[in-house]
Amino acid sequence: MSFVTEYTDSEPQVRDIETMAGPAVLEFGNSWCGYCRRAEPLVKEALAIHQPVRHIRIADGSGRPLGRSFGVKLWPTLIFLKEGKEVSRLVRPASLAAILSALDQIDAR
Repeated sequence: MSFVTEYTDSEPQVRDIETMAGPAVLEFGNSWCGYCRRAEPLVKEALAIHQPVRHIRIADGSGRPLGRSFGVKLWPTLIFLKEGKEVSRLVRPASLAAILSALDQIDAR
């Protein structure tokens, strides 16, 4: 997999995430969010190194159930999953090193 450029309005169901195989990153945010745009090149670069990781960008907002189920309060929030279980999370990541460190926890490469 690789970096997903667009945020999706259609959220996966929690049960689908819990049964997801392999490493994945859920990214909660929005295209108009300045913090999200600032983090975007860092996430893109990190995912280029960790190709097998599935990337799901979810357009979050008030009343969106998936973001609330993960306790998302600020954007972007990256949830790092391994076999459907949260291993790590980053809120408003400011460095490539932080994202790579979290990806190392879920991707054996």
